[in-house]
Amino acid sequence: MNSTVPDVVGANEQSDVELDVLRWIRLARLVLQAERAAKDETLGLIFIDEATMTDLNVRYLDGDGPTDVLAFPLGDESLTTGRFPDEGGRGPGSPRVVPEMPAILGDVLICPTVAQKQANERSRSLEDEIALLVVHGTLHLLGYDHGNPDEASRMQKREQELLDKFSQNESSL
Repeated sequence: MNSTVPDVVGANEQSDVELDVLRWIRLARLVLQAERAAKDETLGLIFIDEATMTDLNVRYLDGDGPTDVLAFPLGDESLTTGRFPDEGGRGPGSPRVVPEMPAILGDVLICPTVAQKQANERSRSLEDEIALLVVHGTLHLLGYDHGNPDEASRMQKREQELLDKFSQNESSL
């Protein structure tokens, strides 16, 4: 992990849509930097198939069918060190100082096949749709929401600003 910027770990766990995962990692990292996320935070960006997305949507959000993006924040849950069950000492031979654990912000899960359907319905490219979903999910992990009109407006405005910034960065490469 690079200690000067928040880290993003990406995984493509689906095979239905070809993706440039590194491009989307760069976008998520740009969002984290623009939002001044802590330098030691890590975000997981995972692309999954419709069956997995459907299962997660039903299980955790009481949804019906697949959705485009889910964000699972891990929050400030403290990670304990020590042994189970008593969480006592670290055991013989363990260092005295416990290494500091990285802060895990959470995971953004995106379903590219749902994104493709939405892109077709909205007459835009798959890349534009996935870019929006990466930004949207990452902002959710950073505390943005769209539960009321004011929050939705604030989130949409920030999404567009970040998408514009990413587009400018990409065109300068």
